[in-house]
Amino acid sequence: MSHSIEKDPNVYVPETYVPHVESHGTSGIWKTFWILLALTIIDVVFYFTFPPEMWRNIIFILLGIVKAYFIIGDFMHMKHEKSYLAAGILLPVAFIFALIMALMQEGYMLSTY
Repeated sequence: MSHSIEKDPNVYVPETYVPHVESHGTSGIWKTFWILLALTIIDVVFYFTFPPEMWRNIIFILLGIVKAYFIIGDFMHMKHEKSYLAAGILLPVAFIFALIMALMQEGYMLSTY
């Protein structure tokens, strides 16, 4: 008499257990790729067509932030995480960015005296 375990998906057998993995597909990744490509082309066009002024630098910074949003959201899978985990990562980054801006402002104020 042979002892065989019937394949029941509700029975946990450590030797044969394969966890279910959710696939978000590749369509979102390709969409993000094309958006990032378009933003990069816009960056290059701005770089070679506009004179080096402050507003061009501001456009570069804003486009960089938008590109970082797409990279972090799709390629680092942050948009699929719980909101408190995303906030726990993004909140310190916001504080560091605010610190850098405050230090730049303070340095500018001290250099004018």
